[in-house]
Amino acid sequence: MSKKKIEEKKKIDEKKQLVKNLMEESLYVPMKEKELAILLQVAPDKRPELKQVLDELLMEHEIQISKRGKYSKAVAQTLEGTYISNSRGFGFVEVEGRDEDIFISEGNGNGAFHQDQVEVVLQKGQHGKRQEGVITRIIGHSIIQLVGTYQKNKNYGFVIPDNTKIAQDIFIPAERSKGAMDGHKVVVEITDYGKNQRKPEGKVVEIIGHMSDPGVDIMSIVRGFELPVEFPEKVMNQAERVSLELVEGDYEGRLDLRQTQMVTIDGEDAKDLDDAVSLKRENGECVLGVHIADVSNYVQEGSALDREAYERGTSVYLVDRVIPMLPRRLSNGICSLNAGEDRLAISCIMYITQDGEVRDYKIKESVINVDKRMSYTVVNRILTDKDPQAIEENKELVGMFEEMKELADILRGKRKERGSIDFDLPESKIILDAEGKPIDIKPYEHNAATKLIEDFMLIANETVAGHMFWQELPFVYRTHEAPDAEKIERLLTMIQNFGYHMKGTTEEIHPKEIQKLLASIEGRDEENLITRLTLRSMKQARYATECLGHFGLACKEYCHFTSPIRRYPDLQIHRILKDEIRGRLDGKRIAHYQEILDSVAKQCSLRERRAEEAERETNKLKKAEYMEEHIGETYEGVISGVTAWGMYVELPNTIEGLVHISKISGDYYYYDENSFELIGQATNRRYRLGEKIQVVVNSVDKVLKTIDFVLPIEE
Repeated sequence: MSKKKIEEKKKIDEKKQLVKNLMEESLYVPMKEKELAILLQVAPDKRPELKQVLDELLMEHEIQISKRGKYSKAVAQTLEGTYISNSRGFGFVEVEGRDEDIFISEGNGNGAFHQDQVEVVLQKGQHGKRQEGVITRIIGHSIIQLVGTYQKNKNYGFVIPDNTKIAQDIFIPAERSKGAMDGHKVVVEITDYGKNQRKPEGKVVEIIGHMSDPGVDIMSIVRGFELPVEFPEKVMNQAERVSLELVEGDYEGRLDLRQTQMVTIDGEDAKDLDDAVSLKRENGECVLGVHIADVSNYVQEGSALDREAYERGTSVYLVDRVIPMLPRRLSNGICSLNAGEDRLAISCIMYITQDGEVRDYKIKESVINVDKRMSYTVVNRILTDKDPQAIEENKELVGMFEEMKELADILRGKRKERGSIDFDLPESKIILDAEGKPIDIKPYEHNAATKLIEDFMLIANETVAGHMFWQELPFVYRTHEAPDAEKIERLLTMIQNFGYHMKGTTEEIHPKEIQKLLASIEGRDEENLITRLTLRSMKQARYATECLGHFGLACKEYCHFTSPIRRYPDLQIHRILKDEIRGRLDGKRIAHYQEILDSVAKQCSLRERRAEEAERETNKLKKAEYMEEHIGETYEGVISGVTAWGMYVELPNTIEGLVHISKISGDYYYYDENSFELIGQATNRRYRLGEKIQVVVNSVDKVLKTIDFVLPIEE
């Protein structure tokens, strides 16, 4: 720092101390900047300097400012939030509506347990960019039970929680072990959360099985996330009373589309078919029908079925099983749009011009009969491979499929034109044997058929959302807000390392710029990496009663209408739509929806997060188990993340592992946070994002679900 800058800083510090002293005086009352200037005898030309002083003190939480612009000494701010612990002793408090978490050092947790609702007082200090705080009160405990591995001692036992965020083992008195043995996966009910160096205490309430038994690993994750597997008896009894065939009264008042040619297109192993599509030409326009199973006809609001579906929020698709939102009698039976069977639906029929504009539409209760069940594989063979056998076997549908692809391309082009972002990332397809052991992992690629269905579902969702928005009726929207400036700034820095740039400011970036970035990297080695980095920079989509738009799709109105068998918000939307179609949305019904929909949106968002986390954990587990059989083998991968503790490398089959910084031989490496590189101090050897490198599988930890790589030994 230059001598001049040192002098300037000294003057600022002196002025700051004067202001702080003034704030300490007992006779001091809050005053405006002008009054402060007079008290401190600051001349007009020194006012900018005073403003800088006040801004710095505000940033340091030494002073505060009222809505009327008056400054006063800062009062300790108390907030309520959720404590997220870390295995290394410290933690964070998440406060709703606050962008940054509050850092809680190891000594300031006051005995808080992971996911406790707590009261936190902000401190003056910062931990990096995060505000520091002290937990002063535990309002309530969220975790009542947890899953872990039992370790038996002579007169007692311990349970090591599967959740690595929980740093403490749970003490189990011998008489409360339920006969658990070493290595058993168990469910523990916490009876005492511990404090002042005393461990939490609990009792075993369920023995899942031994950790080496087939299926116990996945079931431990299921129980750990409190995913409900079995349906309550009352729910099953209600499902059993639902007729598996339509009765005469079901057809009344519905648009009869049973003669309209339509198909379902799904994966080969799908059993809950909740969407069918139709297409025909009229006066040069496409008439696209998206027909969605009318689940609301069978799941009445407030019924046992409805309460259970609301509690579950969504079906959960794990690597070896599906945990459905509805009993299979409904999801795979009367609600599933099985070919050749009359089914109730809600149809969104759109009249689309040659340039992809929805000129008109109608949303109707309907009765349909699907002509044929098709798979993504077969439709792709028809459209992309021009497979003669597939074409011959489906010759009556080929013309419709070709027109569908033509329309889908137009719709996709229309979305691209407005700036919609297409995060086309390969997903993992994990192949298991009969014992649940992974035998192969490969990326699941999208094809022409999956894109076609995606395009049709998107346009239907937009149309339905716009229909309700412009009537100003209560509704559940799917929102995706613009990304935070800090995350965009970080993304800009990372892509600059690859020679890419985006226009716009960090505060306001248009989705079209992100779309252009993704288009510019298509087919390059770094495509998947930069796509993932960009995706991580986005906010999470959520459900809300306010129409806030969808940044990723670059549209103003969007909702989830197309999957009521597996998503509760879609089911809720169907109920509102049916009330509107039937003219029942009077003042009483509107008031009812206004009262419940905020809770519905919040519940559905929470349940969606839980399902995603459980799916991610089971995938990580099976990937680790798969690589256990490949220790010592060499692979080529791409550096997908660089941190102070090492670099993450992703293999072509989507498996990711860590090369710890201590395992990189030949030099001392340090992390450059500006360029996101590991740099050798002596050799200047650099490891950067997107670089292709060879790695050797060194070790696997199935408990932590982690894979460690090392670099090959150079000969």
